[in-house]
Amino acid sequence: MENGNKGITPALQLLRSFSRVNKTMMRFVQKTASQNGLSVPQYTILVTIAPEKEMTQKAVGERTFLPKSTLSQAVDGLVQAGYLQRKQVEDNRREMLLSLSREGETMLKGIHKQEGSIHQLTAGAVDNLSEEEFAGLLLAHERIADFFDEKAKEEDAT
Repeated sequence: MENGNKGITPALQLLRSFSRVNKTMMRFVQKTASQNGLSVPQYTILVTIAPEKEMTQKAVGERTFLPKSTLSQAVDGLVQAGYLQRKQVEDNRREMLLSLSREGETMLKGIHKQEGSIHQLTAGAVDNLSEEEFAGLLLAHERIADFFDEKAKEEDAT
């Protein structure tokens, strides 16, 4: 344990570590979004939908934890900008299905290649780790996330 961390519990050390990483990453997420004419919620929506190809607006809200009004405004802006397509779900007219347009896919691919973008910086951080360190980090994060997921399920069941 480092001298500056004497008396600090491992749980608090972990919380501080996650907080520091999150704070620093969010600074670069904001910068990346801003440099591309997007708000952070808009950028978050695009990177959430991209791997799935299409998602309902409700599912995007559940994954991003964006308030409904923020989500709706951000989606409207992305549709108007031509980065997102929106259509009604066939069997549920109240639900909207969101997908990236070609322009949205192209723009997101461009962001991934931009010098100084959160994607490039994250790639640089990963490059600083050995394969073993990276695999261990991913495993540790997965175990921590699984633990919290299990606790959330227990809470929901009660």
